[in-house]
Amino acid sequence: MPSRPPTLSRRRVLAGAAVLAALGVAGAGCGTPPPPADLDDLTTALDRSRSDSDLAAEVADSAKGKLAAVLTDIAAQRAAHAQALADEIVRLTGHQAPTATTEPSAAAPTSAPTPASVPPPTVDDVIGALRTSADSAAKSARVLSGYRAGLLASIAASCTAAYTVALAGAGRGR
Repeated sequence: MPSRPPTLSRRRVLAGAAVLAALGVAGAGCGTPPPPADLDDLTTALDRSRSDSDLAAEVADSAKGKLAAVLTDIAAQRAAHAQALADEIVRLTGHQAPTATTEPSAAAPTSAPTPASVPPPTVDDVIGALRTSADSAAKSARVLSGYRAGLLASIAASCTAAYTVALAGAGRGR
């Protein structure tokens, strides 16, 4: 005698649908969340901080007297900004901050440029970089909120003071 197919009750169908819905929600929760919206602003500021620090240190190596001391201090300040931004990125994402967002080009020329073809960076280059960083940080601070807005506003103020006060007072032409 053939067995009878099981009958499906409304209760079984609803229970099965509830289990499937719970599995769908659990599976969706296991995916990687999108990066926070503030991450791009923080990463850009981090890259600029590192670049400014390196540039100021390089120019300080060839400067003399008070100007060298001011540039060294600016390099240290920008390195501190980079550390604060990296710490905030770690807090925001739970992952290490990127070490660099740009990779050297594979299509780069194989021979290094001669020193005569590429002039060494100058104090004016540092001022331009600090001005760009200040403008970028101030723009980002206006659209962020809370601690991140304050952090970027502080960085903007520090960069502005560095190029308008510190470098002007150091006799940058000497």
